[in-house]
Amino acid sequence: MTTRLRTAAGAPPTASARPRPPHPAPARRRRGGNALWGLTAWAAGLLFFLPVAWMVLTSFHSETDAATNPPSVAARLTLSGYREFFGSSTGQSPLPALINSATASIGSTVLVLLLAVPAAYALSLRPVRKWRDVLFFFLSTKMLPTVAGLLPVYLFARNTGLLDNIWLLVLLYTSMNLPIAVWMMRSFLAEVPVAVLEAARVDGAGLLTTLRRIVAPIAAPGIAATALICFIFSWNEMLFARVLTGVAAVTSPVFLTGFVTSEGLFLAQICAAATLISLPVLAAGFAAQDKLVQGLSLGAVK
Repeated sequence: MTTRLRTAAGAPPTASARPRPPHPAPARRRRGGNALWGLTAWAAGLLFFLPVAWMVLTSFHSETDAATNPPSVAARLTLSGYREFFGSSTGQSPLPALINSATASIGSTVLVLLLAVPAAYALSLRPVRKWRDVLFFFLSTKMLPTVAGLLPVYLFARNTGLLDNIWLLVLLYTSMNLPIAVWMMRSFLAEVPVAVLEAARVDGAGLLTTLRRIVAPIAAPGIAATALICFIFSWNEMLFARVLTGVAAVTSPVFLTGFVTSEGLFLAQICAAATLISLPVLAAGFAAQDKLVQGLSLGAVK
């Protein structure tokens, strides 16, 4: 009896009672699945990047080589397309169009943030009555096709003397991007700890102080992601800019269409122009990539 108790109390566990190491087969399958998903992601990324790479390559070809069918990959490289772009083969310099695009995009993005952050604060951290109806109203404004509002906006601009005015585009881009910005900022601000806001209110911080010194630093990744998306949408917009501008307020996408003339399509020149016009958006995305990833993943992991 004593021997049996000693064995049960102090003897080392038998081989059958020891925990078995995990079987290597599930770990191998897990690594194989991760590698497969990684290869799939790389293949999808390269598939989306291929047209961009082809555009950049074509921009360094001559018009004769760019117009061949099928296109020649090993054709002689030249900077003639870029020289024609800066040499204003369309009769205009690209600099005013780039300045107009920057003015409209940056100005509308700043206005969107100034309006969207307080609105999202009221809908998330200090919810108003029927806030769901308010969010649906914001979203419903995007359900109308853009071309459906083109004629009323044109008549308004003509009657008020705002045709070919860059500030009209600033106001239009602000109204177009504001619903998306409010929805995005509401999801970001919902992750701000309420205890921090209550402590600020106890310390006597007002609404503007709370937004500037507490909410803005915490939600900085979300603000950066929202600003970048609004900037891209404004920079790439062409329909309103094509109809409402002529010479003084022409933007980069409208300037880009000037390479499609009655003489034909200058493919190498338009690829060079598209590459240069895309550089500001790429630079902004590269500069804000850390904040963009943090903002888009904010709240994804609890």
